[in-house]
Amino acid sequence: MSERDINRLSSKLYSRNVSRDTSGVATVAGVPVTQLAEAYGTPLFVVDERHVRETATEIREAFDSAFERIGTTAKVYYAGKAFLCTEVARWAVDAGLGVDVCSGGELAVALAADVPPAKIGLHGNNKSLAEIHQAVEAGIGSIVIDSLIEIDRVAAAAEQQGAIQSVRLRVNSGVHAHTHSFLATSHEDQKFGLPLEAAAEAVARIRSHSSLNFLGLHCHIGSQIFAPEGFAESAARLLGIHRDLLADGPVPELNLGGGFGIAYVESDEPPVVADLANQIADIVRDTAAELGIPLPTVAFEPGRAVIGGSTLTLYTVGTIKPVALSEGGVRTYVSVDGGMSDNARPALYEADYSVGLASRTSDAEPMLIRLAGKHCESGDIVVYNDYLPSDIAADDLVVVPATGAYCWSLSSNYNYLGRPPVVAVKDGKSRLIVRGEGLAELLSRDCGIDQPAQPARPASVTSSLTEGATL
Repeated sequence: MSERDINRLSSKLYSRNVSRDTSGVATVAGVPVTQLAEAYGTPLFVVDERHVRETATEIREAFDSAFERIGTTAKVYYAGKAFLCTEVARWAVDAGLGVDVCSGGELAVALAADVPPAKIGLHGNNKSLAEIHQAVEAGIGSIVIDSLIEIDRVAAAAEQQGAIQSVRLRVNSGVHAHTHSFLATSHEDQKFGLPLEAAAEAVARIRSHSSLNFLGLHCHIGSQIFAPEGFAESAARLLGIHRDLLADGPVPELNLGGGFGIAYVESDEPPVVADLANQIADIVRDTAAELGIPLPTVAFEPGRAVIGGSTLTLYTVGTIKPVALSEGGVRTYVSVDGGMSDNARPALYEADYSVGLASRTSDAEPMLIRLAGKHCESGDIVVYNDYLPSDIAADDLVVVPATGAYCWSLSSNYNYLGRPPVVAVKDGKSRLIVRGEGLAELLSRDCGIDQPAQPARPASVTSSLTEGATL
């Protein structure tokens, strides 16, 4: 690795508006990360707002164009489980997307953001009765039926409220996505959906209820998928069942889920979304023609592909520790002020990330490091292997790119660390979109404490953390 490489912030990994200023400090949409750290503290999630808006629009336009080309339409929902707050939900709707939610809490966020209920879909393998009633009462566009028992529950809720609720049926196509086993969600032995052979009985049961409107099948084959073959095979299998279901009633839609991958490290080669959309459209067209059935509206639910690459996590370096290895050599651990509480994915999925020095550039030689968190777990690793300058020091700022998906949403208070704030940056200004948690918020839950013992954040930081504050 050359000196130039160690200071490069790769456009493949970082959001569109990340660069370095003349002093070598990394900037997001024109705002130096040093300024962000001073105003909001670290760890800090920094979202490039324009990147999210532009990416969402490009994905929607890619699927619109691909399916218009074959003579049908596409629907695109933003999968809110990747990261959801009211601002992000509004950006998705502004870009022409619907919003997919997986709980009553996520539904409440979408509704608070004024997402049109007709553009909301509700997932979940164990929806509570309260969540079902909440969704029906709100008039959301679709509820994804995940088990036979849910058919009667949703039907009863709709009947009670005098509504007709549109539903999809989640099935498992048996297609195994080429990804971590925890991320592959359409094989047979897992908690989601019904096997394909059970679809006909389930749909007949749905159609037996006058309070339900059957939209079509739904399948999600996994996450962080690079190759189109899995989508193509899943679509072909689903359309075979789709054809059989047409014999007893309309099946206007087919939902193929999401799971489109992004780049986390330089070696990742995610697909171009427009190419992926065209490949899937072609297989849908060809399979429908072979089966002699009309083309359905085809729906998709990208989450990571919309938000993942838009965000970086800003950390402050604490300790640097060279560790001699028994097999020879040295591994240098660079520890930061966050870790698995703000990014659980390396521990959960062995996910790879990259890291860059952000508060300056360096002429020092590159050094292979392991970026560690501060939690009391040996598995608390943020980046397993990457390069930083050999003069990396305490109080340097480092950035981990592509943390927009499944980092904040999986965050925790392990070891009583507060979840970090989230700021959106656009056109040289930043604003808080999710408040961080300090000791006051954490201690307020403890019923044995009358008053928080310490302020939520240091005074120098707290003064800048009012809702909607700009920088």
